[in-house]
This record gives sequence, structure tokens and C-alpha cells, in this order.
Amino acid sequence: MQIFNDKRHSLAALGLTAGLASLSFTACDGAPGVDPAALCGPCGSIATGQLSISGSAQLDGFFSAVADLQGASGTLRGNFEGELRALGAIYGMGDVAIDASFVTNLVAAIRADINGSVSGSFRLQYEPPRCSANVSVAVEAQASCEASASCDVQVDPGMASVECSGSCSGSCSGGCSGSISCTPPGGSVNCDVGCEGECALEAGGSCSGTCSGQCDGECSATVTNAQGESSCEGECSGMCTGSCQLTAMATCEGTCHGECHASVTPPECEATPITCNAECMGSCEGGCAGDFTPPSASADCEATAECNAQASAKAEANLECTPPSLAFGFELDASLSADARAQFLARLGLLRVHLAGALQAAAQARALFDGEINGEIVFDPSPVARITASLQGFVSGGVDGFAELDIPPGRILCVIPAFSEAINAMVGVGADLQFTASASVELFAFVGNPTG
Repeated sequence: MQIFNDKRHSLAALGLTAGLASLSFTACDGAPGVDPAALCGPCGSIATGQLSISGSAQLDGFFSAVADLQGASGTLRGNFEGELRALGAIYGMGDVAIDASFVTNLVAAIRADINGSVSGSFRLQYEPPRCSANVSVAVEAQASCEASASCDVQVDPGMASVECSGSCSGSCSGGCSGSISCTPPGGSVNCDVGCEGECALEAGGSCSGTCSGQCDGECSATVTNAQGESSCEGECSGMCTGSCQLTAMATCEGTCHGECHASVTPPECEATPITCNAECMGSCEGGCAGDFTPPSASADCEATAECNAQASAKAEANLECTPPSLAFGFELDASLSADARAQFLARLGLLRVHLAGALQAAAQARALFDGEINGEIVFDPSPVARITASLQGFVSGGVDGFAELDIPPGRILCVIPAFSEAINAMVGVGADLQFTASASVELFAFVGNPTG
């Protein structure tokens, strides 16, 4: 994927200045019926967040998408590095630069800790993040663009939906070909994909959260009642009998009281709202992972097709990912002292929290930069590549292209620096996302093989 290089893309090289000398900037001279301030007031910019730069929603939508992407990429890198630093502090690493070698050393330290503290195998159950473009953002951007084209716009934000050719994560007006989620009022025992909330373990089972009851392994916190009976109220390294308050979505070997994720609709869910987490045979509300077309907000609008591109770009720039789920299964080394056991369980609890945060940020960065979600190319081109290509397309059209967008001549002088700003912003976006995506490779490898 090509990212703009700010060294090689001056305004002259981009062709934006070509033909400007032939324009007659008379729109600010007080022509009858023209408000000079509307055409030639202070220029908006990505930096200030004043994104009505060109006066054309078809173009300003892309400037807005760049601003959204710039904010997202910086936040993701900051979150990713913050989670890595927190993990580094847990495993005794100094305050050094976050780079590939830091991640390599961190993973080695985590594996050494696990291998030195457990007996036998160490099992890591991982449910990856689910990422999708924001449908409501696409619908709002489409409606705003069509309204600027003087179309009669009518849209109910509460009923925002798109035709999604990928995986839908939300309500589906047609059939859902993959996993679903629901919240059964009486609990469900058919959550074969996972459970979020509380898992009742009447017959015992593994608990990836807080075990309240009996633990046949090591428990990080115990309580004693008035009768002198002890029970677990913390993380259980073995089988838990009682209830498990899950920290994230995980397999429930009992009854799920909360949100149930399943490959088929459990009987307990038939009378409750169902959310689709796969291919939707109809309109999708919520999020879409893959190609989608925002619906027109007007019954008859000539600008509908021209508005689709910026609406899709806005939705992909605001791509969201759910947190991943991590659960550990192991037996502690019998030779460990009680203090060493407690410290290891505490480290493991922090590992789950901070590793999940780092993996969520990394998954979103990969989806934005490469279009990849969980090893599969879902967005093709990727959101970054789509926005980059669109900016290049506007640039290649030159001044004639601006005329087709009905950009007032007085706004041309605002558009030129905005393109330069957008190009520089995309350079930074590419650097931040590429760093986060590449630095996370060994973290994902650790999830697949935690003991090396």
C-alpha cells in the first residue's frame, strides 16, 4: 500500500497549482446575491477541526475522514504502547523505548515466568476482537452530503442500516448465516461461542474471571464465613464450582446469565432480540466488516452515488473493535511457596488485562492499515488505502475536478493547503498504524503458543 511521502509531494508536484493562474477569483468582490464571508472567510483545517473547508460535502467528507483516522491512529498507538509499558513494569523491564526488541524481550519474560511457575501444560483460550465499520457514521455522512446537494433528506438515526456484503455485527433484517448473540431472560446453556456476564457452574468448570464458590486449584482470594467454611472469591487456577463472573467473553461450561454468543439460536433466545455476528441476508444495523453501500437518505437525489464514497470512508475511519477474551488453564508447580504462587497469580491477572488491551489496539490498527481482521483480508482496499487513493484521485483531477464538485472559486485557496495538510496527516497515520501492527506480531504469536 502506498502512503504519501511528504518529501516528494509538494503542491506543485501534486498538480494543484497547475491552472490556478487562469482562475479569476472574483467571487469575493461582492457579486449580487453572494455572501463573501461564506466563500472567502477564514479557512477551515484538519488541525482545528473546522472541516467545512471546500464547501463541497463530497470532498470535505474525506478531509473529515482523514481527521478521524489521524485521531484514531494516534490513540491506538498510545494505548498500545501504554499497555506494553504496563506489562514491562510487571516483568521487571526498564523504562526503555517501545520497539520490536522490547516486544521480543517482553514475550520472552512472560514465557519464562509461565514455564517456571506451572506444572505440565499451560492452556490459553483466546477469542479475538471483532472489528467493523460504523454503520451509523456512514448513514449520517451520506445524509449530510445529500442535504448539502439540496436533496430532501429524511433519515431516522435509530433505524440506520446499510447493505453489508461482509460480516454484520448488529441487528439484521434478514437471515444471519453465522453466529448470533442474545440476552436470554432465564439464562442459556447453548452458548457454544461464548458468554459475557456470569456463568453458573453447578457441575464445575474452568473460570476465566472471579470464581465465587469452591476452587479445586489455587484461588487468589478466599473468604471464611461464621461457621469457619472457606470459599473462593478470586481467580481459580483449577475447576470452579459455583458462579464465575467473566471478565470478557469466554466459554461457559454451565448456564450463561448475560449475553450469549452461539452458532445457532438457542431456544432461550427465540423471544429476545438477536444480534447477528456474521453474514446478514438483508440490511445491517450496527457495524459491517467488509464492503457496504450506505443507503440514500432521499427518495430522489442525483448526488447519492457521489456521496457514497465519502460516507464509506468516514465509516471505515471510525472502525471499532470489541475487546478480546483471554482465559488461562494450568496447574501450579507444587514446589512453589505460597508467596510465589500468590505473586504469579497476581501477575497472570494483570497479564490478561493488559495483553487484552494491547491486542485490541493492534487488531484495530491492522484492520485500518492492512484491512486484515483475524488473519483475513476483510477491507479491500484497506481504510487507509481507500482514503489515500481518494485524495490522490481528487489531486489528479486538478482544478477541473474542483469545478465538477461545485467548489466556489473563493474556496480554492482553502482547498490547496488542506490537501497538503491531509497528505502530511496520512504520512503520520501510516507510521503510527504500521508501527502498532508490526510490533504486535510477536504478541499474537504468544497467544498461539504461550510457552514457546
